[in-house]
Amino acid sequence: MSLINGYELHDVVVTGDNGTIDGQGLFWWDRFNSHSLKYSRPHLVEFVSSENVVVSNLTFLNAPAYTIHTVYCSHVYIHRVTANTSPESPYTIGIVPDSSDNVCIQDSTINMGYDAISLKSGWDQYGISFARATANVQIRDVHLRGASGSSISFGSEMSGGISDVVVLGAYIHNSLSGIAFRTTKGRGGYIKEIDVSDIHMVNVGTAFLANGSFGTHPDSGFDKNAFPLVSHVRLHDIVGENISVAGDFFGTEESPFTSVVLSNISLSMTNSGSPDDDSWRCLYVEGSSESVVPEPCSELESYESSYGRAVA
Repeated sequence: MSLINGYELHDVVVTGDNGTIDGQGLFWWDRFNSHSLKYSRPHLVEFVSSENVVVSNLTFLNAPAYTIHTVYCSHVYIHRVTANTSPESPYTIGIVPDSSDNVCIQDSTINMGYDAISLKSGWDQYGISFARATANVQIRDVHLRGASGSSISFGSEMSGGISDVVVLGAYIHNSLSGIAFRTTKGRGGYIKEIDVSDIHMVNVGTAFLANGSFGTHPDSGFDKNAFPLVSHVRLHDIVGENISVAGDFFGTEESPFTSVVLSNISLSMTNSGSPDDDSWRCLYVEGSSESVVPEPCSELESYESSYGRAVA
């Protein structure tokens, strides 16, 4: 049970004059690391099947697992929120819109042990059958750290679909990866119509990560022929300093990543010019680029003006 929770609620506001809620997560992190938990860790805030939810002007510390989790929700506004956990806290995630639509996350600072913001929409056959997408999401003017994960991640639980997401204005720092797209065979679903721009990254391991073989399955009932679609992803107007790897794009032979468009990207690499310089690594990905430094892999080098929309 989450500390603050609600089911089938309407017109909910959780706010304060920058008051602080401390989840005292160390107790849970220690037991998670020692494999002594017999049940899932709680979240600090969780709303399920609710509409018109506002969380604002609060500081959250030391969440046992997720800080804010919205499941099957519509019209969610998260504004002027600070969420912090230790960089060593295991698999802590800041804000998780999960099978939720019309979500806005704005003017917030999120520093987590794993992911800062993670968009999800169901796991394998369960997400496919429920078919509730995370869609129409705006992420604006945020400061993010995902110490052992990503500052912004899509998936890997994305079987209900993730689409029409705009990220505009983010400072990303001290993260294992900056922007990550995660999925695997058996997920089904889609990640499409994603636009990420006006990003500043500092001290990031891999700026852009897209992995088609990421994650596990809840049980053996998944459909091994349920291949996910990753298409129409636009990354542009991005700068980075002290970046180890510019991009890893690894789709699958059965379902390559398509229509990945890169433009106006300048990344300062930690190993620039060295014999071990391997800034971009690509397999089973198709796309185009313009004004990208360092020069991307051949699969993404050409420039095409047509873009259109993805068809699931």
